[in-house]
Amino acid sequence: MNAVVTPIGNRPLTLPKGLGFLFGAVAAFTLAYTFTPLSFLTVVYLWCLLALARLGSGRRAFYFGLAVGLLCYSFQLSCFYTIFGWAAVALWFVLAFWIGLFVALARLCWLNLKPIWAALLIPFLWTGLEYFRSELYYLRFSWLNVGYAFSHSPLLPAFPWLGMYGVGFLAMGAAVLASQPFLRPRSQNGKPRESGWAAKNTEDREPLVAETRWKQAAILGLILAPAATMVLAFRSSEADQKPGTVSAKSVRVAGVQLEFPTDAQVIAALDELLTAEPEAELLVLSEYTFDGPVPERVQAWCREHRRYLIVGGKDPAPKANFYDTAFVIGPSGEIAFRQVKSVPIQFFADGLPAPDQKLWDSPWGKIGLCICYDLSYTRVTDRLIRLGAQALIVPTMDVVDWGRREHELHACVAPIRAAEYGIPIFRLASSGVSQCVDRSGRVRAWAKFPGQEEMIGARLALAGPGTLPLDRWLAPFATGVTVLFIVWRLARHRFWSAPSV
Repeated sequence: MNAVVTPIGNRPLTLPKGLGFLFGAVAAFTLAYTFTPLSFLTVVYLWCLLALARLGSGRRAFYFGLAVGLLCYSFQLSCFYTIFGWAAVALWFVLAFWIGLFVALARLCWLNLKPIWAALLIPFLWTGLEYFRSELYYLRFSWLNVGYAFSHSPLLPAFPWLGMYGVGFLAMGAAVLASQPFLRPRSQNGKPRESGWAAKNTEDREPLVAETRWKQAAILGLILAPAATMVLAFRSSEADQKPGTVSAKSVRVAGVQLEFPTDAQVIAALDELLTAEPEAELLVLSEYTFDGPVPERVQAWCREHRRYLIVGGKDPAPKANFYDTAFVIGPSGEIAFRQVKSVPIQFFADGLPAPDQKLWDSPWGKIGLCICYDLSYTRVTDRLIRLGAQALIVPTMDVVDWGRREHELHACVAPIRAAEYGIPIFRLASSGVSQCVDRSGRVRAWAKFPGQEEMIGARLALAGPGTLPLDRWLAPFATGVTVLFIVWRLARHRFWSAPSV
């Protein structure tokens, strides 16, 4: 009986080697997210996932991918245990499920498609799954995506073009190229040519057949497209690298980190902030600074000092509920604008979702307000950009008890959003990490964790409205492709019973 030969290897990946790739994936992911200079290791992480697709069965591939996800996410998101206790295990499993599903789908690609088509499809599957788990269902959670690993890296100039999901797409494309299963030489009988000792026991000693031109063109395109995109992105960002004069439309913004303060503490902190930042025209406090509407004495303070204040509180809602709201208090002491949180955090008493999103037409330009977790969802922030936002201000509640790592991961979001849209972001967190990020994604000022009563001040330059990167159409398209592929496989009743590698 002739042995089954597939494009993904001479034989199934053995369990010891599978364990090696499993721990290699975990190590690469952890290093990439821990040390900024090592963010490129995300490609190694993806390459290890592709290697696990060579395991001998779909179930085994899924479970190994699931194990990778569990080890990666439980370490990085230990704050889940602090918040939810043992229920955190279920949440880690939910996140890890998508990694296991990807490895199983990648295996099916190599087994059922021509190598070149599998190589082209796999980046779409990765992006489709990443977008779905980040944006499209109840437990959506975008942290620890591939793109966020580059939040403080030299790759930021590529984000206005590629976006977060586009970077993940290209990273997976690079991993596919590195695995090179579709570049293996082929013999005249059309089968992949064996190498090493296996070649001595097969008929694969025939002369090689040259790759067809269309395959060569496709492979060349896979290699050159990322390079060309990077060159264009870096050239377009040259102006951002050079120091320039302060924009005519700019505002001095300042904030102070306070966690569950009393009204008297808020007034005292605002007095100290104004002393430290006398030129500040717009002051910012965190989400949930008040456990209700803005107190009258705080409105009176704004009226007395002729300052704008953005502060988090609660607006009453029907049936004894509430809206998590960012209020804008004007120099007259009146509420000039308010925006409700669009995506309340799951499993928290976080109020009702916003009925709509609008921009604050401030004296300096159009400013979008998104509250805390909202910044993590492109489908929320994209709406503000489509409305013409020139800057984003983000009051945030990150409790000290959630730990340093949670604060560090949350701080990865603002630089990516600023770079994607080309607009500045001022993010004020209750206990850090507060940030002022310029339009190129570079953090110009910050206040550290836990940093109670620590202040941050910077000038926010409002230029033109933001723009959306290309991945805003790529990611939904990739999700559609992924759904179609899964439906096709299920229709053939071979999802778990594919032939052994």
